[in-house]
Amino acid sequence: MNKTDQATIRQLTLMIGGLAVLTLVLILSALAIYEHAPHETNPDQPAQITERIAPAGAVYAGNTGRAAMQAAADAAAKAAASQVAYGGTTDGKTIYENLCTSCHTAGIAGAPKLGDKSMWGPRIAEGLDTLIKHATEGYHGPDGNFMPPKGGNPALTDAQVKAAVTWIVGQAK
Repeated sequence: MNKTDQATIRQLTLMIGGLAVLTLVLILSALAIYEHAPHETNPDQPAQITERIAPAGAVYAGNTGRAAMQAAADAAAKAAASQVAYGGTTDGKTIYENLCTSCHTAGIAGAPKLGDKSMWGPRIAEGLDTLIKHATEGYHGPDGNFMPPKGGNPALTDAQVKAAVTWIVGQAK
């Protein structure tokens, strides 16, 4: 190798070494700045983590499992009942449009369609109190139709169910 080649290799080596030292200095500076910077804290983070890693379901077996399952169902029903649906409104039309329309527009599960006098006539003949009872407690008809308790929303109050049923019946008269 001649002197020019040796000088080029020496300069290239010095330049690579200098860049390596500069890289190391920059990394250490960034770490020092990061260590001293205030870290953002979220007080809800533990709750969010717990919720994220919570099991999606549970396994119930035997009498102990039945008791646990019943306790869980009771707690869910109590929590749902403690919240009043649709801001507590007793406007039957509002409740219908938010909840009942999904089944009573398409006739899902044998639900009588809104305003269909031929389907509502025999039901209305049973009396408004019976219709309200079926809407509140749920109903399995002999022809296979099905009405879930409170239309599937346990947060409805009895007054809200009554208002919705009264409004729906009024549309069929």
